[in-house]
Amino acid sequence: MFTSQTSSFQDSIDVEERDDFDSEEIAGYSQKIQLNCYYTIYLYQGTSLTLIDSSLPTEAEPELRTYISRRLSKGALLGGMGNIAMVELSIPEQAVGCYCCLLEQERSPEQPDADGNGYVICFMGGSEKGLNLFRLELDKYVQGLHSSLQTPELQNLETEVRPYLSRWYEESVMHIHRVVQLVQGNISFLLHAALSHTPVEVINSDEKTKADVSRFIKAASLQGLSQQDTTAASLCKAITEDTHSDLVIDCATSPPTITNPVSNRFCDDWIQAFLNAAERCNPFLLRQILENFKLKAIQDMNSLKRYVRQAEMSHYALFRCCQFLQGCGNGDVLLQNARAEHSDLPEACSIITVLEEFLREQAQAQA
Repeated sequence: MFTSQTSSFQDSIDVEERDDFDSEEIAGYSQKIQLNCYYTIYLYQGTSLTLIDSSLPTEAEPELRTYISRRLSKGALLGGMGNIAMVELSIPEQAVGCYCCLLEQERSPEQPDADGNGYVICFMGGSEKGLNLFRLELDKYVQGLHSSLQTPELQNLETEVRPYLSRWYEESVMHIHRVVQLVQGNISFLLHAALSHTPVEVINSDEKTKADVSRFIKAASLQGLSQQDTTAASLCKAITEDTHSDLVIDCATSPPTITNPVSNRFCDDWIQAFLNAAERCNPFLLRQILENFKLKAIQDMNSLKRYVRQAEMSHYALFRCCQFLQGCGNGDVLLQNARAEHSDLPEACSIITVLEEFLREQAQAQA
């Protein structure tokens, strides 16, 4: 049992050796250089595209326009929903991941038939696989531009629109990298806080750092991924009533001082993978590792739920539960989630109490 568990866990961490990112893609991030990234914005009226602004080389922009026109003619760009694909352009990378989104203009009484009119925003950088990992962030970032595009003839192009478009990569993709760089080996405390729904407070820092940490915790948490929607709410309520203290990150020192740090073997085992990807300045690999971290945690949660159901009828299954919790290194978090999810099932709660006692005894024996 432990051999197969360890093998599966190692596969989750060793994302660099698998097909999520091929060897050439990883080699491109092996040096500490900023990834080339580009943006373009078009005015879309009827069936025509008019260039408003672009950071692409002059020879590459018409190629992108031809690609976008083809996508629009096929109805492949839906209002407010990003579309991601690889595009070949006359740039050093030759082929690059391209995120495109159509922001439709609000119809006015003077133009009741203005359906489909609006702006097409394109962000280019990295690969299709990489950008797909940040699709939600990119969708949200594009929506943040909506109010700035209401100015007649875009008189705010230089003061608002262009600076905003120029920051897409920094704001939508690099936040996970910045957090890992900030806390370094202490990243395990943030991972544990995210899994256990422990509140995190950042003090003595700027608003951008606070937002980065908040986004990291949200990206690392399992909220919305559990089979039962009530689990997260139950867990948050349980933690509020419990004696758990907030995790506090004090940025007055470098590296930041962490107060009330809590981790476990499962979270500690992911530290090096995060540090290695951060060292490569590879935000896409970092996000893939974070997704693998969550996937492994979910798999373990599902395994524990299955063992708990079996343990209601079998003492041997209870023994297997104990073995599993001892081997996975994430027993405290798994039991915390299991108790919240099974709060209305007395038999399951009794088994979870036995398992909690088992973990306490194990911890005391090792201390």
